[in-house]
Amino acid sequence: SCCWGGPPMTMEELEYWLQMFYPHCFLQDPETQGKQAREDLPEEQEPSPVSDFDNTYNYICMSAQTQQKYTLHTVQIIAELSDITSEAIHRLNVGHYTLDVKVTQLLDRVSRLDGTLGEVEETMQQISLLTKENRKEIGRLEGCQKGRRVGYKCYLVYRTYETYAGAAQKCLEWGGRMAMPRDRKEQEALADYVKAFFHPGNWPVWLGINDLRSEGLYLFEDNTRVTYFQWRKHFLSSQPDGGKRENCVAMASDDGDWWDNYCDRNMSYLCEFDA
Repeated sequence: SCCWGGPPMTMEELEYWLQMFYPHCFLQDPETQGKQAREDLPEEQEPSPVSDFDNTYNYICMSAQTQQKYTLHTVQIIAELSDITSEAIHRLNVGHYTLDVKVTQLLDRVSRLDGTLGEVEETMQQISLLTKENRKEIGRLEGCQKGRRVGYKCYLVYRTYETYAGAAQKCLEWGGRMAMPRDRKEQEALADYVKAFFHPGNWPVWLGINDLRSEGLYLFEDNTRVTYFQWRKHFLSSQPDGGKRENCVAMASDDGDWWDNYCDRNMSYLCEFDA
């Protein structure tokens, strides 16, 4: 702007005018340019003093060449980086595709495994059901083979100790129910069987009778009402005498009399089966 009074020139405009007036500063490598300059000089003339204009001219030429050199180098680096980036992206895409395929295969295997597990669980449930049914059938057969048959029922004493609720559950698992003597005939047959089973000892066994629902209202395990009783009668201790504390009934093995007991007491139990 100091030379012609106009607005300042941009770098692009300056480079344009330099190329117009000093074309030999551009598109030539320094070695070629130096060689040409040496050839243009007279051989026998002594070098003249370098003016300020020449210094400025040389400086501008060197700056332009340096900028061109760095520009080419930068372009080369960018090209190399572009190639590296493209190769890395390609590798990532290949890896992603391979991983996607493996995940798909894994999900397919998991799906098939879920189906297999479902079939196994169904089979196990069927086996469990069959096992329970077989256990019930075995219990019924053992009840009639090892126990005592009375009319259309079979009775079997189990010497393992259970609470009243535990004994009821065990009888059900074996395909039967807790013994429920409904008349004198069944009561006498049970008393004779239990006495012979525990002879010469005296051990109580659970019967399927309780008044848990209402005090004094004795029901069988099938919720039918008890109409025949065989309570122990003695001037020192008559049954039932437990009130609301003792709500489950057991039979004494020595004489077959009934006693009320705590329901959480552990003792042997008596199951009945359909003959």
